[in-house]
Amino acid sequence: MYDKNWAKVDVKALPIIKTELPGPKSREYHSRSAKYMKGYSSQVTLFPVAFESGKGCTLTDVDGNTFIDFSSGIYVSGLGHCHPKISEAVAKYANQLMNCHDFTTEIKMKLLEKLASITMGDLNGIQLYDSGTTAVEAGLRCARTASGKFEFISFWRDFHGKTMGAVSCAIVDKSQGMRAPGFFLAPRPNCYRCPFKMKHPECNFYCADFLENVIKNETSGQLAAIILEPIQGWGGSVVPPDDFIPRLRKICDKYGALLMADEVLTCMGRTGKMFAMEHWNTTPDITTLGKGFGNGFPVTAMCVSDKHKDAIEKISASSSYGGNPMACAAALASIEVIEEENLCERSAHLGDVFLKRMNKMKEEHKIIGDVRGKGCLLAMELVKDQNNKEPFEEAGKLVYQKAFARGLAWVPAGHILRLSPPIIMDDDLALRGLDIIEESVAEVERHFGF
Repeated sequence: MYDKNWAKVDVKALPIIKTELPGPKSREYHSRSAKYMKGYSSQVTLFPVAFESGKGCTLTDVDGNTFIDFSSGIYVSGLGHCHPKISEAVAKYANQLMNCHDFTTEIKMKLLEKLASITMGDLNGIQLYDSGTTAVEAGLRCARTASGKFEFISFWRDFHGKTMGAVSCAIVDKSQGMRAPGFFLAPRPNCYRCPFKMKHPECNFYCADFLENVIKNETSGQLAAIILEPIQGWGGSVVPPDDFIPRLRKICDKYGALLMADEVLTCMGRTGKMFAMEHWNTTPDITTLGKGFGNGFPVTAMCVSDKHKDAIEKISASSSYGGNPMACAAALASIEVIEEENLCERSAHLGDVFLKRMNKMKEEHKIIGDVRGKGCLLAMELVKDQNNKEPFEEAGKLVYQKAFARGLAWVPAGHILRLSPPIIMDDDLALRGLDIIEESVAEVERHFGF
């Protein structure tokens, strides 16, 4: 049994800054790598640090600087970096059996049984993959096969991946080009920036009515599925009002469409529940899992309801790396850690701690327009004016850089700053990280004359 205190740190000693940031080795390593590696994320381009190791809720770079981690490797290492139980499970199979295509192994059998026991409803048809976008593509093909239809509706600013079908479900960047035929987009509730300029609940869910208009007037009556992120990730941790997702379930049933929940980002305790759809007690027909599913090891899943699971047999669903023994070991150990350490409850508690402090910051800082989230899926939106809500992109980039330079690793998205700390984090460390953010916000406000 691993030491339950394995990730404990001296909060007062963190972060540990030994050099200017990024440090000299970080700059050298990044410069040498960037000659060949192209297409870095904004996290890296805005602050090109080179990391060497991680433990629990901290990351250490090649120059010996130790950062508080509010990113979890982009929502991935929710159980902390190098959790001993997960590392040992992966190491065992790295030395025993790395891959045997999709043949059955004991560890795969145990993972499948465990996953079927914790998913909502009857999502018992499972296939395993090595990336979120691959799982999403499989889900789309499965929906078409199960429904006998070919069209999809997804939502503004949701994110589903970077392959053709997944990109067709969202327009994250105009450079991604046109969507494939049969894909339609609709606005989703974002009550801070309502696309219809209305107020909830007085709006009486006009966005749901509008979705039905999209179905009636834009599709050809061949709607296979509606796909969504239960809570937006890239879009800025946007949580829908409580009645939206149950109503979406009813709309799907009304039009004979499947409901597909992309939980690649929101699963495994990230939002305070094992799966975000549990917040609304709504079971999808298809769900996709990833990121925290293996706590850093590349393992994802598509889960399909019993009613439709035979469709999996018809889509050539297997993959070269999906379900390899190392991946199955990482995923099973991750689920067990969440259960053994009551980490869904921990994540929900941390969400309360974060939002209480973030709301106080919003009251005291003019450039903070909105704070929101559930569990350890959180965001802070920066604006030039709290009344007109004009996005403050320059401030977003600068606050991100200032906080990183103070020793906080986290996630930018233009004027929206995203927080996804490991769900094992102690309250004191969370508050220390928020201190760094507030110091950085205050400095940026002074810079822009607020």
